[in-house]
Amino acid sequence: MASSTVTSAQPDRPPRPNLAFRRLRGSRSPAEFAAAVRRAAREIGERVSCDARYIGRVEAGEIRCPNYAYERVFLHMFPGRTLTDLGFAPRSSVRGRRARTEEDAPPAYAEGPPRAPSEKRGTSEPYETQNTHDPHDKQYPYDTHDNNEESDVLRRAFMTSGATVAAVSLGPLGPALDAAAAQRPVRRAGAGDASALEEAVRRIRLLDDRHGADGLYRRAAAPLRTAYALLDAGATRQATADRLYSGAGELAISVGWLAHDSGRFDDARSHYAEALATSRMTGDAGLEAHAFCNMAFLARDAGRPREAVRAAQAAQRAARPLGSARLMSLLALREAGGWAGLADRVGCEQALARAQAFFGRGPSDADPEWMSFYGPAELEGLEAQCWSTLGDWPRAARHARRAAELQDPHFTRNLALYSAELADDLARGGRPDEAAGAGMRVLDLLGEVQSSRVQSMLSATARVLLPHRRASDVSAFLDRHAALPRTA
Repeated sequence: MASSTVTSAQPDRPPRPNLAFRRLRGSRSPAEFAAAVRRAAREIGERVSCDARYIGRVEAGEIRCPNYAYERVFLHMFPGRTLTDLGFAPRSSVRGRRARTEEDAPPAYAEGPPRAPSEKRGTSEPYETQNTHDPHDKQYPYDTHDNNEESDVLRRAFMTSGATVAAVSLGPLGPALDAAAAQRPVRRAGAGDASALEEAVRRIRLLDDRHGADGLYRRAAAPLRTAYALLDAGATRQATADRLYSGAGELAISVGWLAHDSGRFDDARSHYAEALATSRMTGDAGLEAHAFCNMAFLARDAGRPREAVRAAQAAQRAARPLGSARLMSLLALREAGGWAGLADRVGCEQALARAQAFFGRGPSDADPEWMSFYGPAELEGLEAQCWSTLGDWPRAARHARRAAELQDPHFTRNLALYSAELADDLARGGRPDEAAGAGMRVLDLLGEVQSSRVQSMLSATARVLLPHRRASDVSAFLDRHAALPRTA
């Protein structure tokens, strides 16, 4: 099974997030903003199938310059501005310089999207063609992509923004990739390979807990390619093969989460789908539940709440025979998040009640290893997100505060996440001074945490607090936030 370790950019020129475009979106969700784009298009007689995924790709800098239809729509939405004012590169700087690369290409399709008559495959400019897929499509697109980045990365350290946080050697995985790259017969994998793969998954998760996803994502893609190279080579024993498939699936989910948390939603979707396909091939119910669990979370964040509900329900069906009450609790929370996104308060409350009931049964030996992050703090944090989505800011703030108080400070990324949630809920609930204090605590943690999710939440809070700038605490927070180095 080939690995779909997609990256959004070439290794020698990573995309620059489009912060100007993100500011224009304001407090609207990607899905809400996409709907506004579609409305604006209809006003001027254009047809664009804009959805939250497209907005995410623009904000991540993956679309350096939109096609002409989107350009007309954006300039209609923001009169008086130019493409460069919107954060895009001038069309002259991208036209004709090179063939389209993965950085600029739209998501893969089974047979390729419709193309304009003048567009020739492989010779077009590096700017975005119109997104023609149905934004309300109910299917999961199991895209596959090629990735030529850093085939020698297996023995490198995982790092965040140049600061080494741990050295992760994948041991026996290296020779397998070297042999595959040289097109020589790859030796069959043994128990040592499976153990190294499992250890890589554990260390990636540990580093993410402590430091966030942004600096880890690219370095985690190469071990995933190697894992699938080992699967292609075969194993010496069936028990080893089972461990390899399970490990490769879990690694795909871990890499998908790193993409997810750093705002690369298309990449995350592909990795999660790959893990789901692996689970189906091997009949691994635990892996299937995990993949659907993360797909539900991604769908919620990408502005597809109905898909989030469906994926969470599919995860629960897969998980029931496993006997883990804690897993069922987490999956009920994923479903609650989807219902909240649909503004279905009753459905959300029912799912939250199930989550609390399952959690109350306590841990068991059947709980998956990957669920080590799910404790009282995470339960409170996820419930806070549900109430925040429903607009019940005081209730959201109570749960977010509990989450921050319960969180082990060793796991810096989650502490920053819960504190950022608290700051935003307080700001939107009309308590600007307290919000500024919580925001300051997040700023104190940003030296250790590299998470686009946390930074985006903090930026949203800063925008909400702008009208309260005259308050000294708010002013201090806004000044310190404005002084943060911008992601390049």
